[in-house]
Amino acid sequence: MTIAVSERIPSVKFKHIQADGTTVELDTAEVFKGKKMILFGLPGAFTPTCHNQHVPSYVARAEELRAKGIQGVVCMAIGDHWLMRAWADSLGTGDKVMMLADGNGELTRGLGVELDLTGAKMGIRTRRFVAVVNDGVIESIDVEPAGGIEVTGADACLARL
Repeated sequence: MTIAVSERIPSVKFKHIQADGTTVELDTAEVFKGKKMILFGLPGAFTPTCHNQHVPSYVARAEELRAKGIQGVVCMAIGDHWLMRAWADSLGTGDKVMMLADGNGELTRGLGVELDLTGAKMGIRTRRFVAVVNDGVIESIDVEPAGGIEVTGADACLARL
């Protein structure tokens, strides 16, 4: 079951490689504490829709999101921190989008946004979703009903803010 509005985001530890190459361990409770942020999830790094449309939509619209009071944008996918750093570098996310590596799928499960693609030999992934998280509490969450980014892309997110 997908996490409900007004519930607190699960506290999950994850590894993150910073722009300078330093690896740090972070906790979602700290990342989202005291800030109004966008958290969006997607099935996989370097996959066509995720790579060509979803993440780039947030990179392109980051300043508009900030102008609407959003203090940070976080993209999450199941994968390791090396993969997410390489993906961030390839897309030039810079300080516009933080790439969160949900290595063991703990946050994905905690949010209730698992996507079972084992039939396609792709394993368990993160369902495409977007949430507004205010001081660690889910303010809104929308899950993409089909392919594409009509509900979860930056344009749709901005329209709802």
